Amino acid sequence: MEQRGVFDAEVVRDGEEVILHINAENSTIPPSIEDSPIIMGKTVEKLIEVKHATKIVFSQKRDYEYDYAQTQLLLEIARLYNNLLKQKEIYGYTALSQGGKCDRFAARWFSELQNVVFRLMKSDPLGAYVELKRMIRLAGIERGKTESTFEGCYSNYMGLLEYLTRALEQTKLVQGAMPHLAGYEVGSRDLYREILHPIIKPDFMFAKLQATYPPEGEEIDNYTTGQDTEVSIFKFPDEVSYLYHVLPPEFTLSEDKYDVLDLARRIMAEHKPTREEFVNPKRMREVFENVGRDLIEELANYRSLKFSNADYDQLVKILVRYTVGFGLIEVLLQDEQIQDISVNSPAGRLPIFIVHGQYFDCKTNIIPTRSETESWATKLRLISGRPLDEANPILDTELELPNANARIAVISPPLNPSGLGFSFRRHRDRPWTLPLFLQGKMLNPLAAGLLSFLVDGTRTLLIAGTRSSGKTSLLSSLIVDIMRRYRIITIEDTLELPIAPMRELGFNIQSMKVASTLTKGSSEVSADEGIRSTLRLGDSALIIGEVRSTEAKALFESMRIGAAANVVAGTIHGDSPYGV
Repeated sequence: MEQRGVFDAEVVRDGEEVILHINAENSTIPPSIEDSPIIMGKTVEKLIEVKHATKIVFSQKRDYEYDYAQTQLLLEIARLYNNLLKQKEIYGYTALSQGGKCDRFAARWFSELQNVVFRLMKSDPLGAYVELKRMIRLAGIERGKTESTFEGCYSNYMGLLEYLTRALEQTKLVQGAMPHLAGYEVGSRDLYREILHPIIKPDFMFAKLQATYPPEGEEIDNYTTGQDTEVSIFKFPDEVSYLYHVLPPEFTLSEDKYDVLDLARRIMAEHKPTREEFVNPKRMREVFENVGRDLIEELANYRSLKFSNADYDQLVKILVRYTVGFGLIEVLLQDEQIQDISVNSPAGRLPIFIVHGQYFDCKTNIIPTRSETESWATKLRLISGRPLDEANPILDTELELPNANARIAVISPPLNPSGLGFSFRRHRDRPWTLPLFLQGKMLNPLAAGLLSFLVDGTRTLLIAGTRSSGKTSLLSSLIVDIMRRYRIITIEDTLELPIAPMRELGFNIQSMKVASTLTKGSSEVSADEGIRSTLRLGDSALIIGEVRSTEAKALFESMRIGAAANVVAGTIHGDSPYGV
């Protein structure tokens, strides 16, 4: 007997989405439509009531989500099943017996049809189709062996079977499976596993991740990032881009670890970080790591669970990632091969896209939800101190994480009418140098030597290039060539230059952050005022992160008068010297 609350359903509207949310917490079986005829049958029954569902989500510790395309396959079956329920009289016993003249066969036919229509049609529609084809063949054989007085009985019966068969053939589920139905056994779920692929998401996560490997993909590479995250690269026969499939440790936790982590996350979520805490993200993460470790140890002891120090370290890292951190974005940024991460709107429908150092443009198996993107936007507002609203729909800032730094651009309505969009540009962990450019064959020895000669001669330089052409990387390599006895002042609206690594190398470097040209009404100092102020800060080399607007005049003024005979350098967007 089912417990109360098992398979209770509710309709959740999220923007354009109509989500059939089914509670399977008390179910004794996993809520997998592709594996279980019981789950499939109950889902079809629920879809009869929710005729316009765009997504199906089961909750049972983890969320199992079936996307729009998969939901439409099941909706077709639900509509067909509902229509057949309304036509009970055409395959009832009375219709099959035809006033008693077909009583000889009616009982058997009625039993077989009841099995197909009421059981298989909703729980195994592929099995129902195969069974109907078998019944038509057998009826044809029997018809040839039976006396002519029963011709009308068989004609009516076979016409009904063909009607049901044609109805199933019009559904996309059967159409897609048709080439693979030879030898299909009723009750087998193998074909359903190839057609239906839910996205599985632990409760403490907002983003969704397709954890299973794509059956039609060919794995061409596999490596590990961040010590515990498995990355696989897949290519597909009919696609030009690759799939970047990531499997972080939170998807391989034991049930005991998962329960402790989920409870700890719920407790930690009660704390709302303030603007003051986000001023120093590194310090905030340290505080949350200490608090989180104490909390996890206490919960584990309460449940009499024994974890190793490595287990505690893993759980604390995951806990911080999904409370004050940026979730699976942090997992992606751990990979040194990733150069850019793009999150497009509307959230919840599109996967995250990346630019990989070896495989170029790839889509990932991660789909961020709207609640997660809104959480990122809120955290970035607090970290940067810059607005992101209708008056300021663009936010440029930077993100410092334990193992990676990134530049971030966010666009919001009304500029982006469908929601929030993000672009993450991952910075190199160690500063670029001219020898690295030589090693990568991006410069030849003559060009590198000439640039080094110009820096030693304290000349002025302006580096031009298109987007993602490596302007800031080349500028960073030139800074490394400046003699360490000189003081260096950098001016950026988004901190991209490798200031911290250069300080560790012994450089005397001062970083200044100015207002973005895209931000209105900010309390930050404008870029051109910032550049002019550096001329009063004494003997220093002057490095301008990027010139986008009116600060170009101030930069040229600095270049004209010099900076106490030191290097003055900057970057500017331009595809040629004439364009500059």
